[in-house]
Amino acid sequence: MSDRAPVPNESDVAVEPVDEGVAEPVVMFKVMTVESVMYDLSDPSPLVHLTEAEPPYRYLTIPIALPEAVALHHAVSDIDGRRPGTHELVASVLRRLQCDVIAARIVRCEQGVFYAELDLMTPKGREVFDCRTSDALIFAARQVPPAPVLCAEAVLEALYS
Repeated sequence: MSDRAPVPNESDVAVEPVDEGVAEPVVMFKVMTVESVMYDLSDPSPLVHLTEAEPPYRYLTIPIALPEAVALHHAVSDIDGRRPGTHELVASVLRRLQCDVIAARIVRCEQGVFYAELDLMTPKGREVFDCRTSDALIFAARQVPPAPVLCAEAVLEALYS
């Protein structure tokens, strides 16, 4: 879609609630970049390393499953498989249906599990879906141009306090 909102230049992003009439606090997000997807044979699962785009450059390390690690590596590296995998297929479907990925948002972390949302703009309006963090990162990376990855300030503060 050509009516895309520009990607914010600052690392602080405020997000208003989607539902009108619901009084929710404004959540502050920090723009993150996917630094790497690593798999160390001594670890039980691959790790995604995200770094804050601006100072103080805090980072997150998120464990994900091996198939999602491969899919994220391919998405970040702009590699398409010989046959489309699930993430490639859904990204193609979203494009054909004129849905833009606005952002992948990491919204909370509970007992070491990160929770995310996929924020989409469709021809009918904005839609936000609860999803696995790895899926949100993959779909954001598959968007052309890549959609921003945002992390709630509260998540970073909790990890760095």
